[in-house]
Amino acid sequence: MAGAIRATRPVGTVTRGTTNPNRLRRVDRWVVHTHGRLLRNAADPVVVDLGYGAHPVTTVELHTRLAAVRPDVRVVGLEIDQARVAAAAPHEDPPHLAFALGGFEVPVPGGGSPVLIRAFNVLRQYDEGQVEAAWSRLVGRLAPDGALVEGTCNELGRLGSWVDVRRGVDGRPDPRSLTLSWRLRDIETPSAVAERLPKVLIHRNVPGERVHDLMGDLDAAWARAAGHAPYGARQRFLATVADLQTRGWPVLGTRHRWRLGELEIAWAAVAPAD
Repeated sequence: MAGAIRATRPVGTVTRGTTNPNRLRRVDRWVVHTHGRLLRNAADPVVVDLGYGAHPVTTVELHTRLAAVRPDVRVVGLEIDQARVAAAAPHEDPPHLAFALGGFEVPVPGGGSPVLIRAFNVLRQYDEGQVEAAWSRLVGRLAPDGALVEGTCNELGRLGSWVDVRRGVDGRPDPRSLTLSWRLRDIETPSAVAERLPKVLIHRNVPGERVHDLMGDLDAAWARAAGHAPYGARQRFLATVADLQTRGWPVLGTRHRWRLGELEIAWAAVAPAD
């Protein structure tokens, strides 16, 4: 991809800042399940929440959820708007929860490299060509074996998606998977999640792209699973996931995750065609 994030300090552009309590509950739940071991084994359990918005509620919630896995976790919320940092200050709980001025350069007060970076609803306002540069900056700040979770969701967090990105052996971003998430009882057609795909994929939902194939196969499998509807949306979704597997989609995770309305697909199966 072409393009780059302008090298300023802090690096980035102010987001709209909208947020709601529990908006990021679904991705946080996935982070705890998927990266809980990483957090438990970390010598320095630093986690960064990049671009938390006009109110720090989702950063506070992130700390609460991660502390259940690692009580001494240190969560740092970063914003490039000084007014937002000042507004968050009353919610600090040193040394466990702090807020600071920063962007894609990911400064960590007190030092250290984050084992996890959550960047949600941050890149939506950027051009697709800027994603790789942003990912590169972020994974460059990760601790060894660390992970970047970058994605987007709707205003209430009931529909969303995210990419699990690591640092490859060459230092470049190495995306591992795409996770799609729905509140199951809200599903009319699963492809509605396309409007909340990460920036790297949202403009790729067109013929000839693999993510477009996924959206089509999701809707077709959901339609074929209509006979399960009397037993509830969960049973219909489980049948939909099983259908996708039989058609060769590399579905990750377990039945427990699917029951929660999560579908994780290996990145190679959905990566942009060029």
